[in-house]
Order: sequence, then structure tokens, then C-alpha cells
Amino acid sequence: MSQALPFDDVELKALRASFPVLDRSVGDHPLTYLDSAATSQRPVEVLDAERGYLTRSNAAVHRGAHTLAEEATEAYEQARAAVAAFVGRADDELVWTRNATEGLNLVAFALSQYGVGGADAGPYTLRAGDEVVVTELEHHANLVPWQQACLRTGATLRWIGLTDDGRLDLDRLDEIVTERTKVLAFAHASNVLGTVAPVERLVAKAREVGALTVLDACQSVPHFGVDLAALGVDLAVFSAHKMLGPTGIGALAGRREVLAALPPVYTGGSMVENVFMESSTFREPPQRFEAGTPPVSQAIAWHAAVDVLSGLGMDRVAAHEHALTARLLAGVAPIPGVRVLGPTTADDRVGAVSVLVDGVHPHDVGQVLDASGVAVRVGHHCAQPVHRRYGATASTRASVYLYSTPDEVDVFLEALAGVRAYFGRN
Repeated sequence: MSQALPFDDVELKALRASFPVLDRSVGDHPLTYLDSAATSQRPVEVLDAERGYLTRSNAAVHRGAHTLAEEATEAYEQARAAVAAFVGRADDELVWTRNATEGLNLVAFALSQYGVGGADAGPYTLRAGDEVVVTELEHHANLVPWQQACLRTGATLRWIGLTDDGRLDLDRLDEIVTERTKVLAFAHASNVLGTVAPVERLVAKAREVGALTVLDACQSVPHFGVDLAALGVDLAVFSAHKMLGPTGIGALAGRREVLAALPPVYTGGSMVENVFMESSTFREPPQRFEAGTPPVSQAIAWHAAVDVLSGLGMDRVAAHEHALTARLLAGVAPIPGVRVLGPTTADDRVGAVSVLVDGVHPHDVGQVLDASGVAVRVGHHCAQPVHRRYGATASTRASVYLYSTPDEVDVFLEALAGVRAYFGRN
């Protein structure tokens, strides 16, 4: 994905020194953290930014005339502008959410409000006879909300399948995405297979039929440069905690005119313009979708996270992870009884590598790895259909990030190679 060079040993050592948790041990072993696809670790710059705000400027934003309130509001809106710019959007094109899942639900509910406003319900409102298209590799967060939206509106859910090697099967794209398609929702990168979707082709097809595109960018924005405007997607979601930031905050980023056409989902304070006993009017986006007390300290911490990523350079991050992913895949290939789910090369994929170990349950694999200090994810990773597609109920997933090292990949590979012998499966 990038012509940049991976971090060298000196750079990587200095980088890792900013992550306190990476210096700890698990039992008698140094921590080998390979679970960043689930949640990333946070550097001191992020920890310090949130603590600094809380100890010096903590106040309710947009509501006070005193110094602390003005400082808090300025820092909060600067964070919005920084996170938006990081993905190629303007500050008024980014909505704060609790997480990416909430962002997807917000969109699905907004599009489900059939009859709201009568004839003025909006150009994107789902109705009976419409179709929503997803893919078979989606995280449940980008599948279940659309299932429910179809149940509420009478729309039909369809999906793009997968090839045997873990890519989207686009042979029937013209049959699946048609003039009846109102929404095309898909993951930029799979949290199980690592597969990177051909965004340009999917967006072009959606535009051809007039469908709205919704991108789950949780596994892409942290790992390589993403410009949502350049990609041409209408709406996208991503989360802070997967990109060095805090939990409890995510973002819905979208084209200004699309956000303006959506009705509010959550109502109450902060998102209203005028309130009377009989009725209310609502603010313009993004505030229209941000009812209640906002995640101020989390937004400020996320600002610090994108500053760290920008300082490193997303091209360098991508190059580093690409090299580690190639090393990981090459190392897994010769291990007897171990199979990779999804692409077996590092091309057009991210560093989430899920494996099946013959005769050993993924949870048992995870316990053996943990005994060597290796932290991985086990289970279906909130993606049951993709596992079912490849004849599995669960898998063991190792995922690298910018602070991961070649030595950590080797520790994982050595521990993985011993799993079947440990359970007498050789």
C-alpha cells in the first residue's frame, strides 16, 4: 500500500517507549501485545492530553462564559476539526458518537424513519421495495442494524458474498446492486480476514444506481491513510480506541448535504434550536445528532492521538504493518495443522490475521499463547457469518500495529507452532 519504509529498530524502540503498558510482563514473559484490532494501546501523549484537560480546563462546553468553559469549548471543537481533517472531512462533517457501532445505528435509524416529515421525509428514507446491500464479511455492527432497518421499513437485505481466498466476490455485483438498492454498506477492511475492499469500484457502482454508501472504516483509518472525500463515500464510521485514542468515543463522518438530509435520532439538550411546549426545531449537523453532554475529554485525547499518527506519517505506519503482516503470514504457512482465514499474502490486506488450529479450540489456543505472554483475540470477533462461510465457529486472531515488532511476531509464531503438540494433536 505504501512506498515508505518501515520503522527501523531505533525508531521503533523510541516509539514503544511512549506506551507504558508495553513495558509490563505477563507471568515470567514480556508482554507481546497482538490484539490491536480489538483495541490499541495509548501513548503518553494521549494520556497526558486527557489528564491535562481534566486538571486544568474541565467544564461544560458551549454553555458558559467563564474562562474554563471557553477553554474547554475551544479545545473540544479543535479536536473535531483535527479528527475530521485526518480523514479528509470538514469540521462540520464530523459527528461525535459513543463508538462506531452507535454511528452505524444512528444512520440505520435515521434512514428508517418512514413517514417522519411526510413528503419531506428525505431522499434517503428506506421504504418497502427498497434494498440494502451489505457484504458477507461484515462485523455485526454493520449487519445487525441493517437487518433491523429492513424489518422496520419493509426493505430487503441483500449481500455480496466471498471468494474462497477471502476476497469480495464481485462477479454478481451488477445483479446484487441495482436500481432498487438504496444503501450499500461495507467494511473498508475486514476485522477477521484482513481483506481491504475495492472501495472505488463499489462506490462507482453505488453512484451508478443512486445508492448511498456507508463505510465501516474502523480497521482502515488506524492503519493507512484514508481520505473519505477522495474515496467518494457518503458516510463513514470509525473509533478512537483502535487508533491510539480513548474508549467511549467514535465518529460518523459524512458529506455535508447527506448529513443535512437526515433527521435526528437522539433528542434533548444541545441538539435543539428552539423549543416550545408544542414543538421544537433542530440545529444543523453535526450538533443535530449530538444530544446531551458530549465526550469532551475523550475528544481532546483523540486529537492528541491523530497528532501522534500524523507525526509518524500514515505511510510509515502502513509500511511497518505491511512488513510485519508479510512476516506473520510467511511464518504461519509452514506450521502443520494451522490454516489462515482469508488472503495468505500481505497484498491488499491489513494486519489482522485469523487462524484455525486443527483439533484445538481457539479459546484453548489463546490460553497457550497467553502462557507465553502473547495477547491475541479468540472467538468469532463479532463476525459469525464470515466464520460460517469458511466452516468455522471461531478463530484465533493476531493483529499488529505501529508499535509491534518483528521479534513479537516471532514469539507468536513459536508459541503457535507448539500448540498442537501441547494438546497431543501431532
